[in-house]
Amino acid sequence: MASPDASSVLSDVLRRAVAALAEAGIADPSVDGELLAAHVLGLSRGGVQAAAIRGDAVSTEDAAALAALVARRAAREPLQHLTGRAPFRHLELEVGPGVFVPRPETELLAQLAIDALRADASAAPVAVDLGTGSGAIAIAMATEVPHARVHAIERSPEAFAWAARNAARLAPDNLEVALGDLADAAVSLHELAGTVSVVVSNPPYVPDDAIPRDPEVRLFDPPQALYGGPDGLDVVRVLSGVGLALARPGGLIAIEHGEWQGEDVRAVLTRAGWRAAATHPDLTTRDRVTTALRP
Repeated sequence: MASPDASSVLSDVLRRAVAALAEAGIADPSVDGELLAAHVLGLSRGGVQAAAIRGDAVSTEDAAALAALVARRAAREPLQHLTGRAPFRHLELEVGPGVFVPRPETELLAQLAIDALRADASAAPVAVDLGTGSGAIAIAMATEVPHARVHAIERSPEAFAWAARNAARLAPDNLEVALGDLADAAVSLHELAGTVSVVVSNPPYVPDDAIPRDPEVRLFDPPQALYGGPDGLDVVRVLSGVGLALARPGGLIAIEHGEWQGEDVRAVLTRAGWRAAATHPDLTTRDRVTTALRP
């Protein structure tokens, strides 16, 4: 930390940052302010809190850098774009423009996939993540079930670049990330046909005429990662068919969706021939993931 005569007191700088974020309508301004300060100062969030309690000083340059980030956050630029990082389970993923920022509720989808892989009797169960985005789910499976073989596909070149970067930094060699359309996965991964234990996806599922409430989503998430046709389920229907081609008998498909779509997703899967379709709530008790088994 700089000397007080060339700096401001961190607690005062944080107070101003939190006030600006609160005025802009940020849901938890204290958290965002502390995380932005941690990014600027090269500290953990706890380190920022401790420094503020001690009355540490922050340099003029760092105070200005924090103020600039606060202004961008107040304009509703995603926090993760500003810090370049997004936490997901035990991972810290690199994210930015062009890729969907992983959300905490998607950790349920990852957990269901990981549990199914761990329960599989095979010595090397196979998982496929269709539309991997930042690589969050695929990397979680590869790192938490190291004896599994994981394949991930992403069609957006911008998102694929983030997934490949994250995989190179975080994943062991049991993960392969490829650029391609999930609709073509039954062809591009034809050698896996009938052998996959887990097919998992967090597809675009917002109906085309729906407007996301949060500006961070509406203005910054890639549209191709959000919108899924008139009822939001166009990609789910594709996933159902692709999953049937890839999954082994008894294999699991797990799909994230909107809180009001569980019944419709179950119907899509059941009509296609999947069995035991079930919808699972997230930690906020909202329906979030539907699973089914390959007959």
